[in-house]
Amino acid sequence: MSAPFRFGLQRVREIRAHDEDQAKEAFAASLNERVRGEATLRAAESRLTEAKQEGVVSALGPLTGATLMSRQAWVERLERSRDDAAVRMSGYDADLARSRESLTDASRAREVLDKLEERQRAEHRTAAARVESAELDEMGLRAFSRQRAA
Repeated sequence: MSAPFRFGLQRVREIRAHDEDQAKEAFAASLNERVRGEATLRAAESRLTEAKQEGVVSALGPLTGATLMSRQAWVERLERSRDDAAVRMSGYDADLARSRESLTDASRAREVLDKLEERQRAEHRTAAARVESAELDEMGLRAFSRQRAA
């Protein structure tokens, strides 16, 4: 009976797997922020479109110069709001790209150790099979020798 397989870098592999899990969580958080930012941007664009499509004549009657100026100021505030949302959206995209890259790196680091472990496990199985085969050959040779001597 051979010794059981023991991977010497198991603790390092566990740490890498933990790092990968944290990178997955960071990626999910970045993705969630981006989705929320996208919803905010769509809402700002929708409000701006509605404000621009409203007619010059309101339900209250003809518009005065002051009303037109306040409406223009409102449209400009909505445009700034939309522009701010677009800037934040580009920041969310950059954060998402960074977290995706971090996740990819963490996955690669863990996969390297997984492949190393599998290769060492296969080498251990091969060596154990070789030892077992040699022991069986020796047992067969002894049995044959005893049988011939008898």
